Amino acid sequence: MVAIVAGTSHNVELRLRSGRMSTGRLIGRVRDAATQRPVTAAAISLAGRAEASETNRQGQFVLSGVPVGAYELSVRSLGYAPLVHPVVVSRGTTTEIEIGLVPDPVEMEPIVATATRSRRLEVKGFYERKYWGELVSGGTFFTVADIERRNPVLISHMIADLSGIRLDCGMRRDSCRIMNMRGSSGFAPGGCRMRIHLDGVPLGGGGRGNTLDDFVRPVEVAGIEVYKGPASLPAEFSGSDSGCGVVAIWTK
Repeated sequence: MVAIVAGTSHNVELRLRSGRMSTGRLIGRVRDAATQRPVTAAAISLAGRAEASETNRQGQFVLSGVPVGAYELSVRSLGYAPLVHPVVVSRGTTTEIEIGLVPDPVEMEPIVATATRSRRLEVKGFYERKYWGELVSGGTFFTVADIERRNPVLISHMIADLSGIRLDCGMRRDSCRIMNMRGSSGFAPGGCRMRIHLDGVPLGGGGRGNTLDDFVRPVEVAGIEVYKGPASLPAEFSGSDSGCGVVAIWTK
């Protein structure tokens, strides 16, 4: 995590998913530095580039297809002091930026925080699905930071915190099936067993068999995706047996 303060010089590297690519992408969120509320319709641009972006209702923006090189990132919004900061686009992982704009003329310094993300999850499309899924309420996503805050004994406990999901442990308290209380046809009194994907590979079929907790422990998990029904399910997780929803687990 890097904090950027006005009046000082910093370099921010934006890295790509593949070493063969010559363009990068910048994803960020703009907030009011005083209230932490999203700043909508803020103009985002890079000096020397015709492409520009504008923040949505959640204050989020995307700048993609940017050739590798050094730029001046400009963030402007009516009622706020403008922010201009140098960035360097280079090969590697995508960088996510949090920007705090200062209401004008309040005497505060703008705040920018950056975080480098897991390259494996980037390549597997986790962050892409998380970004768009959260915009349209298309799923629930947990990162390493979320798992560390919850500190579950079993990874199934983390998933069972979500509404409409319960655990079926039977006689085995150390390994539980993940049940969706709403199946593809509506409310399921006994619960409907959710499909589990581990690193992109479906685990088992029907019946009890081995459960998710038999294969992975919380300290080994890098990211979790939970989709409660077919309507929100990405194409890569769909199938004839995914009507009860899908839990996708990605290891470190």
